[in-house]
Amino acid sequence: MQLLNTLYVTLPDSHLRLDNDTLRLLVGEETRLRVPLHHLGTVVCFGPVSVSVPLMHRLADDGIALVLLDASGRFKARLEGATSGNVLLRCAQHSTSRDPSFALRLARRIVAGKLRNQRHVLLRGARDAKDEADRRNLTRAAQNLAASQRALPEAGTLDAVRGVEGEAARNYFAALNHLVRPDLRERYGMEARSRRPPRDRMNALLSFLYSMWMNDCRSACEACGLDPQVGYLHALRPGRAALALDLMEEFRPLADRLALTLINRLQVADGAFDEREGGAVLLQGDARKAVVVAFQERKQEPLTHALLAENVPLGLVPLVQARLVARHVRGEAAEYPPFAMR
Repeated sequence: MQLLNTLYVTLPDSHLRLDNDTLRLLVGEETRLRVPLHHLGTVVCFGPVSVSVPLMHRLADDGIALVLLDASGRFKARLEGATSGNVLLRCAQHSTSRDPSFALRLARRIVAGKLRNQRHVLLRGARDAKDEADRRNLTRAAQNLAASQRALPEAGTLDAVRGVEGEAARNYFAALNHLVRPDLRERYGMEARSRRPPRDRMNALLSFLYSMWMNDCRSACEACGLDPQVGYLHALRPGRAALALDLMEEFRPLADRLALTLINRLQVADGAFDEREGGAVLLQGDARKAVVVAFQERKQEPLTHALLAENVPLGLVPLVQARLVARHVRGEAAEYPPFAMR
């Protein structure tokens, strides 16, 4: 399906090939889709999708990113053309990433934004809760997150900031069950956040949504000339897009809220999940397509950005935030203002 300028390929065993100036999608010998290349900014493939070498070359030449994810949405690889962007910005980024004081201040701001957005999810749920016990549990969890926010200024090292964030995450995910409809909690409840692989249906859905936000945040970093590998909160590791992970932290609660909406409105069926031996739970093909559609529809919703004081589509907010990171890195802004849900 093509939504905005990103093509998501979710059909198993499909094949992408170049046809003049057009991308053609085939399943077997049947052509399912043709898309002019000038309409595309990114091609995202889930699971066993093959791509012809001529198409890879053309995508690289045209500056169109090719992203490969596994069936559960976990990142596998990304193919891009020559690196572009402002070399002076990247030099400043590399320099500030090695400055412990700068990295600590920025990491605190990123985590503060994430905790604020998590509190927003819980407080909104408490306000709408029909059951008094759910309301109390959600309110208590939100108060714990507020305590974590107050502890952030005293976190004197990056490890201390990560510790505050980790403890807050445990409290937050423990409360998410109270946002699931009571009649669905047995099927969609979660004991804790689990990854690689997800161990329950909620975690499978969250991992899939996080992977799509991650792709958007990485693209936003690159569009602004930032190096997505060099972050501040997340430690540098080979192959890890640390800055994209930093940027994504503020958007995780948006994915959480969408997952809850899909579950509570029965937009994800029981048969949407593949429960495998060993405990892994993965989202099935048709369900992946439905979640992608819901994700893209949500990204088109307008919101008022607190700093810009004007409406922008949610899908453009990662680009706005990446530009704000770039301004801070260049020394044009004293602090980085994290994204705030409303």
